Amino acid sequence: MLDQFNRQKWLKKFKLKEFPQSDYIKLNYPVLLCHGYGSIASMIKPSPLHDVCMLMREHCIPSFAPNIVPYAKIETRAEAWVDMIEQVIETTGASKLNVVAHSMGGLDIRYALSNLDMAANVESLTTVATPHHGTSLAEFALNAPKTIREKLGTFFDWIGDNLYPQIKSDSIGSAEQLTRDYIEQTFNPSTPNVPTVSYYSYSATVGEQTSTPIAMITRFQNKLIYDREGLNDGFVSKKSAIWGKHVKSIHLSHLEQMKLNLDKKRIPVWQKFWTELLLHLSKQGH
Repeated sequence: MLDQFNRQKWLKKFKLKEFPQSDYIKLNYPVLLCHGYGSIASMIKPSPLHDVCMLMREHCIPSFAPNIVPYAKIETRAEAWVDMIEQVIETTGASKLNVVAHSMGGLDIRYALSNLDMAANVESLTTVATPHHGTSLAEFALNAPKTIREKLGTFFDWIGDNLYPQIKSDSIGSAEQLTRDYIEQTFNPSTPNVPTVSYYSYSATVGEQTSTPIAMITRFQNKLIYDREGLNDGFVSKKSAIWGKHVKSIHLSHLEQMKLNLDKKRIPVWQKFWTELLLHLSKQGH
């Protein structure tokens, strides 16, 4: 038995790495992570993008993932993010921030940059699965029978008001601003890009007509959006997520991007995406 024991092979497993920590990634400015519409993630973790924030900190990036009102119109949410930008700048002493926004958060920051005089405090805006051209999922929800729509709206507002009582929630009003007509006809024309800020975007495709499966709970909406807009991540289509310089399309669902409903086997995919996003910002000199 002892003769068969390979001591060198066994000890090799315990060989020390000189630097066992995550790779150091250098950015010139801290990162503010801005979450999107909804409160599901906030009910089971400190904030929707908390896991992303912790991953960034592992790479030595000063990063922050605060909570704001989960259900409110873009204008209201944008004002809340302005407060957060000012708080992070005061905390870090930085002159600017790199903003990374998920989903509706990207619309909030675009509004803040164009209409709330925040451009001087933002170096770059990177959006992930943001509905820059609206989403048919919002239209589907708003077309539900009036009684159902009102009851759901009341329920979501109740959740939002209890989770974040500082600002009154408005789930229906904010959903109306996510429709394709509103974004294309009203929001985009009045919210141009600011020349001094670099805009990047990532889209995502899973499920219908892809090789990446999507969880059962979002298959219906994945198919619904595909029939109306094409490839999507279960909430936002690929073509709607493209804005500024489109970096790439990833293969994580809208929920997986926040590390929700993410199978353990898919964690490396999630880690690789967010690390590559940081490397891209570093390469661009931000």
